Amino acid sequence: MKLEFNFNKSGVIPFRKNEGGLEILLITSIRKKKWIIPKGYVEFNLSPFESAKKEAFEEAGIIGSNETVELGTIEFKKGNGVTNMKIFSMEVIKILDDYPEKELRKRKWFSVEEASNTVMIPEISSLITALKTKVK
Repeated sequence: MKLEFNFNKSGVIPFRKNEGGLEILLITSIRKKKWIIPKGYVEFNLSPFESAKKEAFEEAGIIGSNETVELGTIEFKKGNGVTNMKIFSMEVIKILDDYPEKELRKRKWFSVEEASNTVMIPEISSLITALKTKVK
């Protein structure tokens, strides 16, 4: 019998609005250096959004608005288990020069189309594209 574990994660798609439209902030993963969104396990004392917002601070050095939209939940297999991850929107209101994982990751702003084409997980790519219609 195979054991399946269900670990709950959450993440944010950080964005900002400017004259050229919407921009998405992506960060690199630590080991493989692939472009990803800030994400992590939901901490027991935080809501999924609060936990994702904390990860965004630690991983990307950004502080975001508390106004959010839950964009969706994605499910993926990892090892012998299944992980569910709630994804939220987060408008970036401050970018810090110094943050916990500064030496481990890069961060970069992308257009919605570039970000959607750059991330490797198709479900996250779709949520990035859908964000364009949810942000006014």
